[in-house]
Amino acid sequence: MKKLSIILICFMLLFTFCNQRNKTEFVRVKGDHFILENKSYNYLGTNLWYGPLLGMATEPGNRTRLKRELDSLKSIGLTNLRIMAASEGTIYDNTVRPAFQPELGKYNEDVLIGLDYLLAELNKRDLKAVLYLGNNWVWSGGFAQYVAWVNNDTMPNPFLPEYDWNDFMNYSARFYSNQEAVEAYNKYVKMLVNRKNTITGQLYKDDPAIMSWQLANEPRPGRGDEGQDNFDAFSSWVENTVKMIKSMDSNHLVSTGNEGLAGSMQSKELYKRIHQFNNIDYMTVHLWVLNWGWFDPQKSEQTFPDAREKAKNYIQKHIKYAKDLNKPLVLSEFGIPRDNHSYSPESSTNFRDEYYAMIFEMIYENARNGDPLVGSNFWAWGGGWKPAGAKKYIWEPGDPFCGDPPQEPQGRNSVFISDQSTIRILREYTDKMTKLNIKAK
Repeated sequence: MKKLSIILICFMLLFTFCNQRNKTEFVRVKGDHFILENKSYNYLGTNLWYGPLLGMATEPGNRTRLKRELDSLKSIGLTNLRIMAASEGTIYDNTVRPAFQPELGKYNEDVLIGLDYLLAELNKRDLKAVLYLGNNWVWSGGFAQYVAWVNNDTMPNPFLPEYDWNDFMNYSARFYSNQEAVEAYNKYVKMLVNRKNTITGQLYKDDPAIMSWQLANEPRPGRGDEGQDNFDAFSSWVENTVKMIKSMDSNHLVSTGNEGLAGSMQSKELYKRIHQFNNIDYMTVHLWVLNWGWFDPQKSEQTFPDAREKAKNYIQKHIKYAKDLNKPLVLSEFGIPRDNHSYSPESSTNFRDEYYAMIFEMIYENARNGDPLVGSNFWAWGGGWKPAGAKKYIWEPGDPFCGDPPQEPQGRNSVFISDQSTIRILREYTDKMTKLNIKAK
């Protein structure tokens, strides 16, 4: 009997230890910093949006490549990956396929199993994922597809000659006040948060590989007067959605996925408003010097110095906003083309290397000094990708996935495993950031 009691006590102690360890494996927030396993959590990561598609057991999955990419990322020290966890519709040439939700309310189990597989592989490697649940842009269907579905009409694809970006962005932003579209999105989110991984048997909401649910990739209120009129609906959607997620899942952080001022019609009031909610755990910002007209890769020598200063200023503004709200800040997208705007993995990356080093040094110094910019995910990891044909940089279904989404030239912003000078910079700064992860006070 005494021996049995000792065994029972040991079992209970072991159970308590394991249960406590599982609780500490989730990334937490303390003030304006992250904590993981009782240590501060500062990181450099990347975007690997196509990871679930590689994880599929069916076409176009490539699990061998996925494991190779994850091993490469782990070896470099890039342990935080931002990943697409939702996509809608497949009717346009520049929309990625297969989709998580090819038709309204119909979910593709093969793609969901791809995400199951990816999460299982992340757990094996002690990697963390930020999963975004929607998109403002046409390349994965996104909000515009929800609006088109429930209204039974056609989204104004800005890549077609009869539409422009104003048409598309204001159409996409109608999502926030369209209750039927929001309910369709909510239904998908509820399914995913409560999903049981078919490979590990673990519920997503209990999976420590997930760092954060992100409401969407770059949600925006729209443009012009219509966008201004949408501020209340946009803010209410953020507040209501994060409440819904937190009501189902108390383990994981939630973030917006917003770009900052560029995603808030240059309104610091709106940006701070959508991040002030208690259920928003940290703030996000994106930085695109090419897309915003600050940098011309065909005139690099002339335009890079000004782009560099504008980028620094943009980051500093958002650090101040994060201090105002006492929340961590993550630069969850930034990128810049290869030299001379080449798409080839064989081309040089001199300006990219200088730009990356500048951004990473800012993040490192900020984190080292105890300020709130504590993480980043550059856009994007292309890994071992090669063009499907000679000088073929326009994506078509069946082509291998690159870091660049289907609406953009393949190779434009991707970092490849063959980019040795860039990889050296990544190794240097992942090492620096990791050394900051000391026991939390």
